[in-house]
Amino acid sequence: MRFETAASPNSASYLLKDTATGTQAEIYTFGALLNKFIIQREKELVNVVDGFSSVEDAKQNIAPAFKSAKLSPFVCRLDNAKFTFDDKDYTIQKYNMGSSAIHGLIFDQVFSVSSTHADDNKAALVLHYSYHTIENGFPFSFLIDVHYKLEKDNMLSVTTSVTNNGKNTMPLNDGWHPYFKMGKTINTAEVKFNSKEIVEFNDALLPTGKTSAYDLFNDFKEFGNTELDNCFTLNDHDQAAFQMKDYAVGIQLSIYPDASYPYLQIYTPPSRESIAVENLTSAPDSFNNKMNLLTLKPDETKHFTTSYQLGLL
Repeated sequence: MRFETAASPNSASYLLKDTATGTQAEIYTFGALLNKFIIQREKELVNVVDGFSSVEDAKQNIAPAFKSAKLSPFVCRLDNAKFTFDDKDYTIQKYNMGSSAIHGLIFDQVFSVSSTHADDNKAALVLHYSYHTIENGFPFSFLIDVHYKLEKDNMLSVTTSVTNNGKNTMPLNDGWHPYFKMGKTINTAEVKFNSKEIVEFNDALLPTGKTSAYDLFNDFKEFGNTELDNCFTLNDHDQAAFQMKDYAVGIQLSIYPDASYPYLQIYTPPSRESIAVENLTSAPDSFNNKMNLLTLKPDETKHFTTSYQLGLL
């Protein structure tokens, strides 16, 4: 078979591989996170994900950078770690940065393996987690499945399915927090993202409810010293939401979220060795500001898909 799906000796990580091209994706059951996305350039294997050295490293250091973290049931920041839903008040007790709770409730949970598959067209892995605790200030039960699929043309798709298996309607956001790297710094990369508007933030990096037009990177340009910790709305989903290429490295990354992810959050860490590109269903703090807040009725399921593609220049 052209494609392979292989588990590590302790089944804590899985490798999806295209044996014809050498393209690979390494996935941890911890957090269901994408730790490596590799393309073969001549005889060299090049990884574009700024991940972890091991599963144990991820467990010890997932915060505060949240590399490749799964963001659910809320994304980014939640103002004062509080929200009101159906006239009831809740306080999240998980992980705070400043006065905000951040990045959801399952970024540090271990997923179980539902299935693996490989044939001549794809390699696949499905991971599952069941959330059913009231300790975090979010007393809503839900199931989450993450389906990774590596296909031809160096395409890796990730579909998240969230099912409300509780008795009450629940609020929901979903997203991802991968960091991508090319060369020693992102400054030399050319970047393009399909933004329509920038979401206005206050000093606490929370949306004010206002947006303004933003097209600075609608065409490729050298990223240089650009600093971002911002959220953008996307023009459409007929083209890549985000692209980055570095001719010195000889690689291009393209990200294709479907319509379920209408927001794009971009963050440049101080090291500038990588850039976080986050597909989001909703704006930050949408439990409070209601900017594209989703809800799930009992037994309802929603699906969210984004795809990552690598190419040689």
